[in-house]
Amino acid sequence: MRDTVVAPSRAVKHRKALAVFLLPFGVLFALFYVVPILYAVYQSLLTVEREGTFGPAVQVFGGLTQYIAVFQHEPFWTSVVRVLMFGAVQVPIMLGVALALALLLDSPLVRGAKFFRLAFFAPYAVPAVIAAIMWGFLYSPNLSPFTAITGTVDFLSADSVLWSIANVVTWVYVGYNMLIIYSALLSIPQELYEAARLDGANQLRIAWSIKIPLVAPALILTGIFSIIGTFQLLAEPQVFASFSSAVTSTFTPNLTIYSTASVPNMSLAAAMSVVLALATFALSFTVLKLTQRRATL
Repeated sequence: MRDTVVAPSRAVKHRKALAVFLLPFGVLFALFYVVPILYAVYQSLLTVEREGTFGPAVQVFGGLTQYIAVFQHEPFWTSVVRVLMFGAVQVPIMLGVALALALLLDSPLVRGAKFFRLAFFAPYAVPAVIAAIMWGFLYSPNLSPFTAITGTVDFLSADSVLWSIANVVTWVYVGYNMLIIYSALLSIPQELYEAARLDGANQLRIAWSIKIPLVAPALILTGIFSIIGTFQLLAEPQVFASFSSAVTSTFTPNLTIYSTASVPNMSLAAAMSVVLALATFALSFTVLKLTQRRATL
C-alpha cells in the first residue's frame, strides 16, 4: 500500500490557515492574561522611597522586599487559613450534592429530568453579587421574612458568617458542577448498565459500582475548579461586609489584596497576588497528582 504524502505547498497552506485562526486567540490571551501577569510580577519587585520626610514618592527596584513583607503580613496568612478551612468543608459538601443531583437526573426512575436540570442550574445564572445581596437580606434579623429563625440563630455573627457565605457559594455553584458531572454520566455506554441489570444489580448498586467510578475524572475537574474558586473568593464576603461587622477588609486573601491596593500600596498588593497565585497552583497541582495516583492504584 502506497503511503499518502502531503505536498509541501499544501502543508504550508495548512500552517498558514492555523496561524490565521490562532492569531486572534493568541493576541487576546497575551493582552489579557500574559501581560497582566508579567506586569504584576514586575510591580511586585518595586518599592517606594522618599527623599526626606516630605519628599516625593519614587518607585525603585526593591528586589524581594515586597515578598518578605508578604510573609510577615499576618492578616494575609490568617485570611489564607480561613479560606482553606472554608474550602475543606464547603467543597466536599458542594461536590457531594452536585454528584447526588447528577445521579438523580440520570436515574430512569425520575420523571421531568429536563425541568429539574434547568431548576438545579438556575442559581448559577444569578450573578454572585445579586445572590450575596439576596441571601444577606434573608440572613439579616431585621430584614429577613424568616424572623423566627434569624431571631434565634445569628447567621451574621463572627462564628457563623463564614459558613453563611459557604451556603451562598454552594447554592450558586452546585448546579454548575452538577452539569459537568451529569455530562460525564451521559457519556457512559448503556451496555454497561444492561450488563449490570442482567447480573441482578439495582439502581443503587449501578450508581455505586459503575457511575461514580466512571465520573471520577469529572469530580476531579470540578474539585480543581472549586479549589481555584475558593482562593478567589471576593464578591460574596465583600457584599456581606455591609451586613456583618465580622467581615473585615482582610477576611479573605482577595479582600486583603484589594484593601492593600486601595491604601494605595500597589507593589505589596502585587506581591500578595503572585504569592496567592503560586499557592493556588501548588495546592491544585498537589490535589490533582494525589487523585491521579489514587485512581491508578
